[in-house]
Amino acid sequence: MKEKKSYQSWTISDEFWEEIKDKIPVKKRDPQKKYKHAPGQGRPPIPPRKVLEGIFYVLRTGCQWKAVPRKYGCASSIHRYYQEWVAAGFFETIWAMGLTK
Repeated sequence: MKEKKSYQSWTISDEFWEEIKDKIPVKKRDPQKKYKHAPGQGRPPIPPRKVLEGIFYVLRTGCQWKAVPRKYGCASSIHRYYQEWVAAGFFETIWAMGLTK
């Protein structure tokens, strides 16, 4: 008997990632704001693919943001990215891309 492979619906396929990676909004530094660190210093950002998988995890499982597994990054950071990407229209963009296929 064949073993079934476990598929998690929040993981992103390489094909899908190649289509959307250029659509992810890039946050720019506000020139009017005074920052504690120079650009490139401080904690490195979470890779966008991990962030998106963390967001999909919450949306598919219905769990609270604080219950996101640590392998996706800090829950509050993932939630912040979600809010920024919603405001930038990222999810509407990838939804519209899916409708055209």
